[in-house]
Amino acid sequence: MSDPSTMPRIFLVVVDETEEMRVALRYAALRAAHTGGRIALLYVIEPSDLQQWMAVESLMREERREEAEALLTKLSAEVSDICGTLPILYIREGRRRDELLALLDEEPSISVLVLAAGAGQEGPGPLVTSLVGKMAGRMRVPVTVVPGNLSDEQINVLA
Repeated sequence: MSDPSTMPRIFLVVVDETEEMRVALRYAALRAAHTGGRIALLYVIEPSDLQQWMAVESLMREERREEAEALLTKLSAEVSDICGTLPILYIREGRRRDELLALLDEEPSISVLVLAAGAGQEGPGPLVTSLVGKMAGRMRVPVTVVPGNLSDEQINVLA
């Protein structure tokens, strides 16, 4: 078995369509570049409410998977530009928080979870609220919460 101290730190970013996710991704990629680490991206396809329409649900699931793959391909290129390596990619189906916790349980190589807090009136976002609140004691890795309104210049200084 390999020595964990010689393995690269893996920074996990949960991918969605928000602006703050891009802040978390940039921060994590720069941290990985500065520490010899790697990036992992998790995209969770959430179930729709159309369970009774199996054919429609199946088509929608296929379309969401294609959208996830296209977004991850684009983000992979951005990560590679920043830290010189392609990220590890995970696509899962289910509830975002549940799939994130399951992945963390299954992948001991993941060493840091990087999230960005929403800067709007609605608060930091449901995932940040859940993971740094009630679920904080269940986490086996540190959670880095980056303010979602940071500029690229501010991220460059912090990372």
